[in-house]
Amino acid sequence: MTIKEAQEIVDNWIKTIGVRYFNELTNTALLMEEVGEVARIMARVYGEQSFKESDKSHDLADEMADVLFVLICLANQTGIDLTEALEKNLEKKTSRDSNRHNNNPKLK
Repeated sequence: MTIKEAQEIVDNWIKTIGVRYFNELTNTALLMEEVGEVARIMARVYGEQSFKESDKSHDLADEMADVLFVLICLANQTGIDLTEALEKNLEKKTSRDSNRHNNNPKLK
C-alpha cells in the first residue's frame, strides 16, 4: 500500500471502528508511548539491557506499526499529506547532506 492509501485506510478505520480521533495532544502522548515501546525492545534486543519476564513476548514489527498508525492519525488530523512531506524531507536531506556523510571519517 502507498502512504496515501495508508492515510485513507487509517482515516476510514478511525471513523468506522475507532468512533473518532483522539485529540491531537492525546495522540501525541500515545505516539511517545509507542516510540517508548519500540525503544524498550531495541534496548533489550540490540542494546545491553536484559529482558524482564514481562518483556519476553515482544513484537518489534507490531510496535513499529503502532508508531506508524498513531503518526498517520496525527497527519490526518493536522492535514498533512505524508507522501508530500516525506518527498520534501528527502529533498532537503539530499541537498543538505550530499557531501556531509561521504566526508565523515566516522562512517568509513
